[in-house]
Amino acid sequence: MYRELRQRHGTVVPVVLVGDVPAWLVVGYRELHRLLSDPVLFSRDSDLWSQWPYIADDWPMLPMIGRKQPSILYTVGEAHTRRGAMVSDALDAVDRIELRGIVEYYADRLIDGFCGQGEAELIANFASSLPILVLARLFGFPDAECPALAEALHDMIDGGADAIAGQQHLLGSMRRLVAARRVQPTADVATRMLAGARGFSDEELVQDLMVMSAAGHQPTADWIGNTLRLMLTDDRFAASFFGGRNSVGDAMNQVLWEDAPSQIIAGRWASKDTRLGDRHILAGDLLLLGIQGANDDPQVRVDPHAGGPGLPGSPGSPGSNNAFFSFSHGEHRCPFPAMEIAEVIARTGIEVILDRLPDLDLSVPPEALQRRPSPWLRGMTTLPVRFTPTPTHGGHR
Repeated sequence: MYRELRQRHGTVVPVVLVGDVPAWLVVGYRELHRLLSDPVLFSRDSDLWSQWPYIADDWPMLPMIGRKQPSILYTVGEAHTRRGAMVSDALDAVDRIELRGIVEYYADRLIDGFCGQGEAELIANFASSLPILVLARLFGFPDAECPALAEALHDMIDGGADAIAGQQHLLGSMRRLVAARRVQPTADVATRMLAGARGFSDEELVQDLMVMSAAGHQPTADWIGNTLRLMLTDDRFAASFFGGRNSVGDAMNQVLWEDAPSQIIAGRWASKDTRLGDRHILAGDLLLLGIQGANDDPQVRVDPHAGGPGLPGSPGSPGSNNAFFSFSHGEHRCPFPAMEIAEVIARTGIEVILDRLPDLDLSVPPEALQRRPSPWLRGMTTLPVRFTPTPTHGGHR
């Protein structure tokens, strides 16, 4: 699809969102790099959007595009720098060895629920549950609240009829957590954010926790699911299912290049008239970040089928690199501690699956697999597998 869009429209594509709302989808690598590197010309301030007079209060994409909210997503300049430091510090204090143990515990507990059956559906029963279990524990939520949190996040991100209800559930949960930690601090991310608030209000911290939940859970769940799909359908990674782990990192890296969980991100708003990719962009226009489209740009990556100049180490050439946009770029790039936490959750979860179910195999033809119909994130609807039944671990490794 991205190849066809690029051929027909170039690197900046005119698109319409639900309700015939116009926007630009940036699918060129260099164009997206320029956009993300200039936070003044291409601002995160959604108040600039020229379409607000035509947006209804129940527009299903509102939770992911949204009127300007008091969250880190919509701050710019020095305020964003201070806020980013607060979030990074709170996440960076997570002990990575302890984190891996937490991931292993929840992964084992989830696998115990189906390991004796010889078959399972790995999206609902594993990939879509593991990240929120771990993040909720890190943030300070009890386990009992995790299923409802996960459902609310899915509803909000998928942009359907329940998107706004999902957003409201998540908002209420975060407000209760911050209020509880204000009264009774503990050793968790919410408490550390309160301690390092640096002049930010509790409501601003609530909004930041919502952003961290949405950015941390579903993309990580899709990273797990997309990597397992790749390893189950690509012969290059088959050896990993016979006791080897060497290619887990390679598979995860390839997914970030070729099957990025965050496909499209909204967005940036032009602060004045400009040109981008031979398009005339008007002040107030919405630009969508075409993460996967830019990753696929033949000007910067080797296409193993068509050849081309490519970027050394990109998919289709020897070695690998991390020059993908899958964690965004620039001032609003995913904080490094958050990237580390996501990678630990995804990699550890996949490794536990390989340890526990070494003969894992798809139980349907690869062409029968379907993607979840989200405009923003690319993940599997289901991933049905079969394996030799194995005993439970009782939640302990």
